[in-house]
Amino acid sequence: MWEDSLTVFCGIDWAERHHDIALVDDTGTLLAKARITEDAAGYNKLLDLLAEHGDSPDTPIPVAIETSHGLLVAALRSGNRKVFAINPLAAARYRDRHGVSRKKSDPGDALVLANILRTDMHAHRPLPADSELAQAITILARAQQDAVWSRQQVANQVRSLLREYYPAALHAFQAKEGGLTRPDARVILSLAPTPAKAAKLTLAQLRAALKRSGRTRAFDTEAERLRDIFRAEYARQLPAVEDAFGHQLLALLKQLDAACQAADNLAEAVEAAFRQHADSEILLSFPGLGPLLGARVLAELGDDPARFADARALKSYAGSAPITRASGKKHFVGRRFIKNNRLMNAGFLWAFAALTASPGANAHYRRRREHGDWHAAAQRHLLNRFLGQLHHCLQTRQPFDEQRAFAPLLSPLTEQTA
Repeated sequence: MWEDSLTVFCGIDWAERHHDIALVDDTGTLLAKARITEDAAGYNKLLDLLAEHGDSPDTPIPVAIETSHGLLVAALRSGNRKVFAINPLAAARYRDRHGVSRKKSDPGDALVLANILRTDMHAHRPLPADSELAQAITILARAQQDAVWSRQQVANQVRSLLREYYPAALHAFQAKEGGLTRPDARVILSLAPTPAKAAKLTLAQLRAALKRSGRTRAFDTEAERLRDIFRAEYARQLPAVEDAFGHQLLALLKQLDAACQAADNLAEAVEAAFRQHADSEILLSFPGLGPLLGARVLAELGDDPARFADARALKSYAGSAPITRASGKKHFVGRRFIKNNRLMNAGFLWAFAALTASPGANAHYRRRREHGDWHAAAQRHLLNRFLGQLHHCLQTRQPFDEQRAFAPLLSPLTEQTA
């Protein structure tokens, strides 16, 4: 008969094909160990093993593992069980506490993870209890951001290739919003992948290409502009070399088309899911946050109200709050390097967009610049303030209020202008 008063901790050494399990009690005694496979049978074996040692909906056994995603984690997060994603570097430091020989094994790592919870569970945070919709938004928003980065990476390859043999194309499209990722740029470059073919394009062909790209107005003006650019004098490669570059460009354009389509499709899915969430109205009330950027912020924060103890914890997680290093006579205050990089990336875009959307944010930024901050530091300071306001609004379920958020910085003239 299992003693209900006994506290049990579980550690899992995760791998691609199998996982090693270790269960210890509050004295460090190894209660059980096992190896399970990466399939439904293995997950059921793990849940049965936990149940044998007292796991229940009322008293779930906490689990430590070195990953925060995957089917195994999804199976463990069913119910009220706390799952702790331990950083592999932190786990390696704990391993040194149990021996100096630097030996390592998968069952031994599982035991180390279980003992981390036994001794220092208070120092680690469990995975947040986000809703199903919030988890879906996280997947979609991160995928869309990755697609945007991939799109820009391919566009940079196209740009570098055009510099080798086709400067007219750069002159035609690079200065426009969207650059080489614009639909009209991709359609016309596919139609004329070499300077020789571009110079032969007629106004009728250019107008037709612009219509196929989705352009709705100013066909004649744009067609004339492109014809003049393509027929101007530029340095040229030899004809055979130019044709070879053209084949390479067509191959890259297929990749660019796919990347642009993926980013657009994911953006639609992100916006649709984001607008279904209860927090979307609060996020959209903040200046500088649109559906895509708001979804990225929500994706990294989640919707677990107990995830951050206070606004300072949220700011530290995002990396906007400064960090202090003090020892003896040395005292240093600087920016954080260990942070959620996706949230910080979205935060800088948010703060930049807010400069034109919010008089208070602009006044705050200008004051920081006058104080001596560089642009990035002033942006980070503005983001830090926004995150504090966002935490308050989410906790109190109220929208952003410009006057209350930046009251000391808003002069009567600024208020009237706003």
